[in-house]
Amino acid sequence: MALKIGIFVDSLRRPIAEGLALAAQWKVQCFQVYLTKGEMLAKNMPRAARADFVKRYRDLGLQLSATCGDFGLNFCNAELMKAKEPLLRAAIQQSVDLEASIMTTHVGSLGDDPDGSRRKTMAATLKRIGDYAADHGVVLATETGLESGRHLRGILEAAGTKGIGVNFDPANLVMNGFDHLQAVRELMPFIVHTHAKDGRRGGGELPLGEGDVDFPAYVGLMTELGYRGAYVIEREAGADPVGDVGKAVAYLRGL
Repeated sequence: MALKIGIFVDSLRRPIAEGLALAAQWKVQCFQVYLTKGEMLAKNMPRAARADFVKRYRDLGLQLSATCGDFGLNFCNAELMKAKEPLLRAAIQQSVDLEASIMTTHVGSLGDDPDGSRRKTMAATLKRIGDYAADHGVVLATETGLESGRHLRGILEAAGTKGIGVNFDPANLVMNGFDHLQAVRELMPFIVHTHAKDGRRGGGELPLGEGDVDFPAYVGLMTELGYRGAYVIEREAGADPVGDVGKAVAYLRGL
């Protein structure tokens, strides 16, 4: 079965329009985009501009697999989230207008939590914002990497909302010393989106296929367990992001 391949257009470090043109040139099916800066910020994109953006990517034969609302969040920090939540809610509404049903983000790490108070705050915040997302037909997908799969699943189950899912990033898990394949098994009921990214165990990010993520095994397990969503290529390091992303497209097509 051919994979649904996408690119995170911001990874190309080009203007968004150029990134979309490259995605169309590579004939990928979909893309992801940040809503946290420049022209894509909700306040800079009135309703007419949102409709125009949808038309532009549709005319290129693309789908929007997910938006990214990574506003420097920490769902354990109630005061921070009080300040950030309006941005998050606006981005969820913007995602609806851009015809994306998934928005990815980082929710922060529990860190040292001897009395369980941080976990309780995180679960409550996930519940509140997740319910808001679900009411708008959106899943807020937390990115993996800071917790083990088992630990993250426990937090998501404690939140108990259909509006929270997982954006599975195998490289983040590997780079932080976790077992990415075991995490797939533990998190599959929540996985709605994935980043195709590679990295070295205990080290940094590498081009796809050059790190310690076992992509053949990873994709095989995801498929076996029922995942049919997008594999969105993300490249956050390196001197030649366009070249690396183009090679990554070819690599995924060869699996």
